[in-house]
Amino acid sequence: MNGFVEALADGAVVAKRNLIKVKRVPDLIVFATLSPIMFVLLFAYVFGSAIEIPGMNYREFLMAGIFAQTVVFGATITGTGLAEDMQKGIIDRFRSLPMARSAVLIGRTTSDLLNNVIVIVVMSVTGLIVGWRIHSSFLEALAGFGVMLLFAYAISWGMAVVGLAVRSPEVVNNASFIVIFPLTFIANTFVGTTNLPGPLKAFAEWNPISAVTQAARELFGNTSPGFPAPDVWPLRHPVLASVLWSLVILAVFIPLAIRQYRKAVSR
Repeated sequence: MNGFVEALADGAVVAKRNLIKVKRVPDLIVFATLSPIMFVLLFAYVFGSAIEIPGMNYREFLMAGIFAQTVVFGATITGTGLAEDMQKGIIDRFRSLPMARSAVLIGRTTSDLLNNVIVIVVMSVTGLIVGWRIHSSFLEALAGFGVMLLFAYAISWGMAVVGLAVRSPEVVNNASFIVIFPLTFIANTFVGTTNLPGPLKAFAEWNPISAVTQAARELFGNTSPGFPAPDVWPLRHPVLASVLWSLVILAVFIPLAIRQYRKAVSR
């Protein structure tokens, strides 16, 4: 128990160090928020006029998908940050300090989670400006954001494994883009899955990002009786499915990340 508490305390110190870096290099958070803002404006005003969602405003349908895509892409910062620290020898400096080995990973994933919170706040304001509204209660809306952030936190641990394995920020960026870009588009993020071809439709319906997006829509009250969710378990029970996906990813990748970290610092 004491070791766990110490790891959390050391992780908080590392998280603070990472957040101070963002404060000193504000470009990191600026460019992290510009991309989703551009997506909101592009889909809302350009593609939105050509996409019809029965019974609801497309901008309200859109925002949950943009949120989900953004927090998942934001989680990739964990991999690039760790790879950069490995490349610059900062991890070696941490190794010489009397701190828990898992503290670096806890601090990195926690700071990136907080960065995602900032991005979500900026995006929420942008969404409200373009016409998005929350039609549920305050607690349900908080739960919607919480589900997305939990999933993003789980993805961060997966990206930590990649960042520690390749040790190059450029490779992490390329590898994560190749995987995450199709995952966020072959889903219900921007359009419904009903009209997708058979194999893509099945993939989209069982895609965890679809579950997270649907969970956010339901918790924000951005659904319509005229556009029901497909009759598959993850989209009929999206909140439970999203939490289960997150817990499974955490259960798999936290041990893998710690193992990969020990392997990386012993080279």
